[in-house]
Amino acid sequence: MDLDVQAVVMGEHGTSEVLLWSSASVGGIPVTDLLTQDSRSVEDTRGEIENYIRYANITIIEGTGASQYGIGAVSARLVEAVLRDERAVLPVAAYFSRYDVTLSLSSVLGAGGVQQMHVPTMASEEHQALLESARVLRDAAERAVAVATT
Repeated sequence: MDLDVQAVVMGEHGTSEVLLWSSASVGGIPVTDLLTQDSRSVEDTRGEIENYIRYANITIIEGTGASQYGIGAVSARLVEAVLRDERAVLPVAAYFSRYDVTLSLSSVLGAGGVQQMHVPTMASEEHQALLESARVLRDAAERAVAVATT
């Protein structure tokens, strides 16, 4: 079965990444509508999916012994977009001055690298989670700089 799943993950790649549930869809149907049709609680289902996505790298490593296959596939797609000057819209990380940090947003990727970055429309709680993800990244960068200068 081939499903058309449209979903975006923003922020850092890790435990503070933000899943944009408000815009996620399957076959053109909002995911939130589909989740309400299940007998399980929407929050439980969302939590399970978020946990699966956040820790997918561990699942890949446990299954294959390493994560280089996923990294290789993503890297190949990014190189393809740059070499072909596709101006593809992908969730790519680059420095974004509004948040004063490098994080993943919907970005236009072409021959010049990331040419534009866009903050997609999102629910207020998703925006707050994105701000928190940016804070997590800034804090990590500050710790790295502190270690490097000691």
